[in-house]
Amino acid sequence: MNKDRRPGPGGRTKAGKPRPGTGGHGKHRLEGKGPTPPASMRPGHPAQRAATRQAKQRGDNNKPTRPTGGEREPDAKRRSGSGDMELVIGRNAVVESLRAGIPATALYVGGRAQSDERVAEAVQLAAGAGIAVLEAGSAEIERLAAGGVHQGVVLHVRPYSYAHPDDLIAQRRTAGPPLIVALDGVTDPRNLGAVARSAAAFGADGVLVPSRRSAGVTAGAWKSSAGALARLPVARAVNLTRALETYKEAGLFVVGLDATGDVSVRDMAVADGPLVIVVGSEGRGLSRVVANACDLLAHIPMTSATESLNAGVAASIALYEVAAARA
Repeated sequence: MNKDRRPGPGGRTKAGKPRPGTGGHGKHRLEGKGPTPPASMRPGHPAQRAATRQAKQRGDNNKPTRPTGGEREPDAKRRSGSGDMELVIGRNAVVESLRAGIPATALYVGGRAQSDERVAEAVQLAAGAGIAVLEAGSAEIERLAAGGVHQGVVLHVRPYSYAHPDDLIAQRRTAGPPLIVALDGVTDPRNLGAVARSAAAFGADGVLVPSRRSAGVTAGAWKSSAGALARLPVARAVNLTRALETYKEAGLFVVGLDATGDVSVRDMAVADGPLVIVVGSEGRGLSRVVANACDLLAHIPMTSATESLNAGVAASIALYEVAAARA
């Protein structure tokens, strides 16, 4: 065998035998690394260090603060639901969240993920929204994702600042009679987002949720609200029944949606006045104590008595009827 048949260094072993091929496993070494990342994603670049500082400052600015003055319940601290920032992981979830305008503080991207088209779109959306784009190593991405399927990209969502129940009356967004939607036992964030979307569309002043056993404003709620949560305040009450009683003392009429209600939502004589609409969960409906706190129970007429509506659909129907009565 002619030892010079395969010229070039490394073509044969010292014994003169041909070296085995890699079977294509080393192909990635021949591929390019993709387009040059922006300056804010290059480790050590001044723009990247500045973006990191801005992300940390944004996180500090969103820490809960204590209210000054006034006798308010603990939920007036305007803290986030879990006290921690929420993470959105995975290419599709991150892109959809950024498209929905979810407020975030930082987008973490792994080095190898930068060449992916969806990740590139996420970087472009984040940069356009003023969100810091940071390059992270594989260990950092794994730590942030906590074992989830991250695909090399993690979005840090800013914690939501809840309003106090009194703020929904004091800082109203409409000129007509007050209109508030309260949720009792609704645990799906997507339903909360759908209710907020309908409430914003039909001129409500805000949404009230209890602080326990209830959905909070998460990334899922932001996406289903289609941006309505950026315009409509959500308040949290330590005790929902007590908050409803406070609204009643302020002159608002509290109507609970219940299948056994005495009147139809279309026939409510109080629809054109100051109103609170209370929506329960799809399975249990209103709790007993909340139902007892309502001035009136109203039902949504349906053809089949065996069917039920989720909170988002029920709230939309009731709000539509109220808007029609006020028009």
